[in-house]
Amino acid sequence: METPPIVSAQEWEAARQRLLGEEKRLTRARDALAAERRRMPWLAVEKAYAFDGPEGRVSLLDLFAGRRQLILYRAFFEPVVHGWPEHACRGCSMVADHVGDLTHLNARDTTLVFASRAPQPEIERVKARMGWTMPWYTITDDFDADFDVDEWHGTNAFIRDGDHVFRTYFTNARGDEALGNTWAYLDMTALGRQETWEDSPEGYPQTPPYEWWNWHDAYGEPEPAPEWLAQTRRGPRGQPA
Repeated sequence: METPPIVSAQEWEAARQRLLGEEKRLTRARDALAAERRRMPWLAVEKAYAFDGPEGRVSLLDLFAGRRQLILYRAFFEPVVHGWPEHACRGCSMVADHVGDLTHLNARDTTLVFASRAPQPEIERVKARMGWTMPWYTITDDFDADFDVDEWHGTNAFIRDGDHVFRTYFTNARGDEALGNTWAYLDMTALGRQETWEDSPEGYPQTPPYEWWNWHDAYGEPEPAPEWLAQTRRGPRGQPA
């Protein structure tokens, strides 16, 4: 094993500062990319999709749980997957292991759910075994094929305007490996982190950073989504402008 050189404290600090400059450039580039995501066009979801949940059949709109945004990760847990029925796919299970406390996402009016083709009893069993608590639904129709997740895992982002649902972003493959924490999930949504420093389209909801952050057991009841979306995004016949 060929290791890097051993240097003095001054040389080490100089090397760290050079690397820090590169890391800052990467951070700014990542922020600029997230700003482009917030300007992605929206695709109207015209079909009615159905999922099975712990309390029965629900629609795609129901998955929002009343919030404005939805992030849906397609996890592979079904009879054809290695590990069935004791485990979901290894990679999808690692994604599940990295999901943080969802109350922080909820505080930004965003819901995260998982979906697979396994029936609900199997999903509930593996969730209990692995200690996962995220909402996890059963795909019952062509949702996975229609949203590019029938042969590979992937994460779709949606937004709603009343009862109208729109697809705003999609990532898969190595794009999924960066997800799991609140910031990464919000950065893939149409509204972003909703903080005042972000480069977002005019009229997007934003509040000062830090002020909305809270302990996960101290968030109050979320306020209803304001009507800004209908006022600023709706074009003729109620479609996004």
